[in-house]
Amino acid sequence: MALLDGRVAIVTGAGRGIGREEALLLARHGAKVVVNDLGGGHDGAGADAGPAAQVVAEIKAAGGQAVANTESVSDWKAAARMVKQAIDTFGALHVVVNNAGILRDRMIFNMDESDVDSVLGVHLKGTFALTRHACVYWREQHKGGKNLHGRVVNTSSDSGLLGNAGQTNYGAAKAGIAALTVIAAKEMAKYGVTVNAVAPSAVTRMTVDALGRGHVEDVPQKVIDASGPAHVAPLVAWLASEKAGNVNGEVFRAGNGQVHLFRGWHTVAKVGDRKHAVWDPAELGAAMDATFFKNPPPKQTMEDLMKEMAAGQS
Repeated sequence: MALLDGRVAIVTGAGRGIGREEALLLARHGAKVVVNDLGGGHDGAGADAGPAAQVVAEIKAAGGQAVANTESVSDWKAAARMVKQAIDTFGALHVVVNNAGILRDRMIFNMDESDVDSVLGVHLKGTFALTRHACVYWREQHKGGKNLHGRVVNTSSDSGLLGNAGQTNYGAAKAGIAALTVIAAKEMAKYGVTVNAVAPSAVTRMTVDALGRGHVEDVPQKVIDASGPAHVAPLVAWLASEKAGNVNGEVFRAGNGQVHLFRGWHTVAKVGDRKHAVWDPAELGAAMDATFFKNPPPKQTMEDLMKEMAAGQS
């Protein structure tokens, strides 16, 4: 029996890149897949039904079952229709992979309202909307005595977890998705649903074309082999399965043949205690400087990650 036999999945942003690899791998392991992709540009402009249709055709050619959906995840009602489409087409819904995303990169002083609204809309609202509608369904099923072992796999990013200049909108959305993951995991655990997130580390159209680094089609094959989207999909497929058990509320980085486990905001040092009188501001600053900043604990940065990736591709 394949890992995902009998499971029905929705994968958003599945027409290209990471989402495409996720949809194909889920189908290869037995899942029936709703392939969602608006088909727009990396900035969210335009629409094209072709990418989603092509992935559906690939899945069917390999003997799998799939159906296309070309609506925008940022549309609340469209997200509800997507859940209904999965149930009407395949009889149930077990897995949601929230992968759809766009980029509108600018320094904060050059960013306008549409850059914020569009990126937050696709990433954060889109993840929330589809997750919410799926969770309504799973909760109702559980109350009726049917535990479908629902699985949500969200897509965060090092840009939100570590911070990256030029991506305040995108990074804020991705950090929000990590928080959404942790909280939704707590809320849905009693209904047999797990919610986890993956921060992909991969060479894609988003990381090459959209960031002005050329075209992904021109990237050497050895780089794709070492750092392509295929390295992200296996973790997503496992988290989508019942084999993942009680793994819940976790955030991972996946790529380059590795999986890293993240841990969120937590105290690494403190000054004062509950018995301390109200601080004088200058004395507080001096105490913080001595305790927090003179010998700070190591802190990973995006620059560190880029150097690590470059070393792995050389």
